[in-house]
Amino acid sequence: MFLKRFLRNGWFTLLWISRVGYAQVQCAEPFSFTPVSQLNSIEWAKFPEFTLPFTIIYAGPRFDTGAQPLKHGFSHLGRLKDGDPITPKQVAIEWSGVAYGLNQPWETLQSPWNNDLNAYHTKWDQWLRQLSGGQQNAQGKWVLPTDVLMLDIERFLDTDSRILALKTNDQTPAQYRQLADADFLTQYKKDMTALYAESIRYVRERADLSAVRLSTYSDTPIRNTYLNVVANSWQDWTTNPARVNYITKDPATNTVGGTFYQQLDFLGPSSYYYYDYPSALAGDYLAYLLFQIEANRAWSNKPVIPFVWMRYHDCCGSYPKFIQPFMAEATAIFPFFAGAKGLWLWEAPNFQTSDATFAPYEHFVHGLYRLSQFKDMFEGDYELVMDEPATEHMNNQTPIWRGVVKESQLLVAAHNPYASANQTTTLTVNYKSWQTQITLTGTEVYLCKFDLSVLGAPEPPVIADLTLSPNPARTSVAVSFTTAHNRAVDVQLMNALGQIIKTRRIQTSPDQTRLNLGVHGLPAGLYFVRVTDGQAETRKKLLIVN
Repeated sequence: MFLKRFLRNGWFTLLWISRVGYAQVQCAEPFSFTPVSQLNSIEWAKFPEFTLPFTIIYAGPRFDTGAQPLKHGFSHLGRLKDGDPITPKQVAIEWSGVAYGLNQPWETLQSPWNNDLNAYHTKWDQWLRQLSGGQQNAQGKWVLPTDVLMLDIERFLDTDSRILALKTNDQTPAQYRQLADADFLTQYKKDMTALYAESIRYVRERADLSAVRLSTYSDTPIRNTYLNVVANSWQDWTTNPARVNYITKDPATNTVGGTFYQQLDFLGPSSYYYYDYPSALAGDYLAYLLFQIEANRAWSNKPVIPFVWMRYHDCCGSYPKFIQPFMAEATAIFPFFAGAKGLWLWEAPNFQTSDATFAPYEHFVHGLYRLSQFKDMFEGDYELVMDEPATEHMNNQTPIWRGVVKESQLLVAAHNPYASANQTTTLTVNYKSWQTQITLTGTEVYLCKFDLSVLGAPEPPVIADLTLSPNPARTSVAVSFTTAHNRAVDVQLMNALGQIIKTRRIQTSPDQTRLNLGVHGLPAGLYFVRVTDGQAETRKKLLIVN
């Protein structure tokens, strides 16, 4: 076989000719740019102007004039400047004052009881009046100068233990404190859902939302954090009603629905990242992002527009650092391969004008620009392709690819968030009877389109099918895996910091390999078993208990 390559209009085109035929590949190569180094600046002009067929909201810092984000992939502005040449159809508004400012139990205790609803109605009406500038339609409803309205409520207790703690609070009505625990939980969830629904109902009653899309922040059927995603299987996350957030559940049917959920026009899950490198959990960021989108799409046919942030969450020691450049680029690309209909790029108000180098924003724009070269793949009818559920990628810490099929074309995004800088990763990409292999270098974000009209036949994966049993383990764990060839591999046990605890070098054959690793005497906690030949590798999480 031989390989031809040439550059044309910023595209890198490969023509692969072999005994089985040929296939053309078009890749959106990285755009050459130098990330901004000046404080408090985003250099929009370094990128060509482009558009995308999604609702992509820019709510980051505004160092620009002329509404530059709208010329570089964003469809809406979430933060406005005087003189912005825009229309209401290009505006998105988020309001975090829904449940705050009145010192009511909803705010102070996250309790649905003994709240003054009239006071809340007055507060909500004042805000709508101010937002509308006093403009009303013929029916007396406030006319809002926005296309997207996001209410940020965030005032409900999300675990049974936290809810039951209210039973000992003297501000909880006596008739509820006397209930059995199960009845108390049922009553709280019913009344809190009704309170959430009331806020949406009142806004819809008092404002003209005939041309406005309304939702609330993070109130989605599946609402989870990094650490509990792998606690359940993908099938369980997507079929078990016990996983559904009660705010979005209809008790009558025990599935997604109810008075609050029915009033949402789209879903806005939060997919902020928690851990920076070199934490062993940092690479989970992409699987976590995909999980938030794909798990919610499994329960709902409402459009999903997740919130993303260029900083780490304040929970886990990395706040307020910016995320890594490749993370920003992947965040701009992968959500649409998971079925997202947009993104809300958010920044905390206190960081809007703080002294910082905002280079991650340029890496995010770079990702959008690369995606824009294939925007036709997301218009009209297309099919999404998933290699493995996000839960499996997070549990096994494996590289990820997702695809979009339209007619005879397959667009592939691929990334190994667990790779070291110079590590090469080989992936098999397949759709029905078509398949090929791609190679990633380090943490690059791969974005290429394949012609499916010709079938290829790649070699099988080098190292695959890693299983651990039992898991959790106490004294030893049986490790099994397959390799494609005779080769020497290292089977390593690593702690959560990535430090190697023990290594076994063995010679394999092109068949299943089994061995036992002793773990007796090791501290209880999260570990990883990695199998590597120095180039390719696979790994899986192992929990050791005493």
